[in-house]
Amino acid sequence: MSNSSPEAGALLARIAEALERLAPPPPPAPDFNAADAFVWHADEGRLAPVARVNRVDMALLRGIDRVRDSLAQNTERFARGLPANNALLWGARGMGKSSLVKAAHAEILRSAGDGPRLKLIEIHREDIESLPGLMALLRDAPLRFLVFCDDLSFDGDDASYKSLKAVLEGGIEGRPDNVLFYATSNRRHLLPRDMMENERSTAINPGEAVEEKVSLSDRFGLWLGFHRCSQDEYLAMVFGYADHYGLDAPREQTERDALEWATTRGSRSGRTAWQFIQDLAGRLERRIDE
Repeated sequence: MSNSSPEAGALLARIAEALERLAPPPPPAPDFNAADAFVWHADEGRLAPVARVNRVDMALLRGIDRVRDSLAQNTERFARGLPANNALLWGARGMGKSSLVKAAHAEILRSAGDGPRLKLIEIHREDIESLPGLMALLRDAPLRFLVFCDDLSFDGDDASYKSLKAVLEGGIEGRPDNVLFYATSNRRHLLPRDMMENERSTAINPGEAVEEKVSLSDRFGLWLGFHRCSQDEYLAMVFGYADHYGLDAPREQTERDALEWATTRGSRSGRTAWQFIQDLAGRLERRIDE
């Protein structure tokens, strides 16, 4: 076979150059000095800085003292470069799981002074499959990162849990030393019971089929359970907020209104308490800053 003609070589070179011009430019390197918190946009492969994080002060999180202290201590150790565990915060809705993660990060920032600052990065549930790409972006950065996924769970034939499983411990590279992963979920095992039962009933080896997915939860070294609060704990949340924001409505009336508010919603939780406080502040014509 004869060698390609010079004309053919030149044509191929022009085609290659045209394809390079058509290819989208690589995403810019992240500027980690732009903010202390970022949101990962998987479709663009970039980190968007968050100027102001929507969070509640740690002192206002009531009824979760044990889990609050555990997560705060774990986060503080990681920020200092000491061994720490990935954490799964699971349990009742509205009891402050995601608020606690953001509050723990804020506490670290307060104590950091002029030193290196821990960066918080939120990844959305639907982008979990892109975790390896995010890890590659963070691995060589001279900072420490807390990667956070809110309301994490898996349904049906969703296989993206394998990306998370590989990042947490498995895989050749595993989780970078400068990254810690926190997730919140309403499910302890990140998948519904009926899905687990279906796996058992249809698999050739039921035990192994379920074990692969259940073992994902085991990759989190720290499990923190959030349970529905009692009436006293709910009222403590209400009055904690009221005192913090200087809402000086009569105590007995506030208690009656707060209990009625919870009854109409069929729920006592930190979220319900906060929603009541917003209503109370509005009625008192007072502004409050979240």
